[in-house]
Amino acid sequence: MPQPRQLRADAVRNRQKIMEAAREQVTAHGPEVAMEAIAAAAGVAVGTLYRHFPTKADLVGAVVLEHGEAMVRDVADTAARVEAGRPAVPELRALLVRIVDGMAEDRAVKAAAAVLGATDHGDLEERALAAAARIVAAAKAEGGLRPDVTTADVALLITTAPTDRPAEVRARWLEVFLAGLSAPRG
Repeated sequence: MPQPRQLRADAVRNRQKIMEAAREQVTAHGPEVAMEAIAAAAGVAVGTLYRHFPTKADLVGAVVLEHGEAMVRDVADTAARVEAGRPAVPELRALLVRIVDGMAEDRAVKAAAAVLGATDHGDLEERALAAAARIVAAAKAEGGLRPDVTTADVALLITTAPTDRPAEVRARWLEVFLAGLSAPRG
């Protein structure tokens, strides 16, 4: 089986510039941003952009995948801190704040993914849920979460977050949601 061709150094730089510009442009202008605008922001010709990403869905998919990888790393890092002895509930709370606030800032990327069908996220969800399960188990073992709380409850919290609302509203929503998951104090 032939090995994939190695990209030249200038091609690697161009791809990095395109990805950077795509993140900025899609976040600022939403999924309707023109490929020409992304190319201009990256300082490359439109043909160069299309050589790296033949369709807008390919480009948006790459941006979303990159964002997803960062989120999975954050969840895994949080699980590792909990397993190293940090209290699980404060770590879970801080993680959820980061995720919900990040989603609020990246609404355009999420919308672009939905609109353009950039939905192939590989095993990201599976890896995130596995790491989150470790955090939830530790929080329950510490007595900070109700015994019936599941990782699906945490996923529900994330998917229903009011990311289109101001930070104060998101913070209050998170407090109310987490209070419902907390173990009763007795």
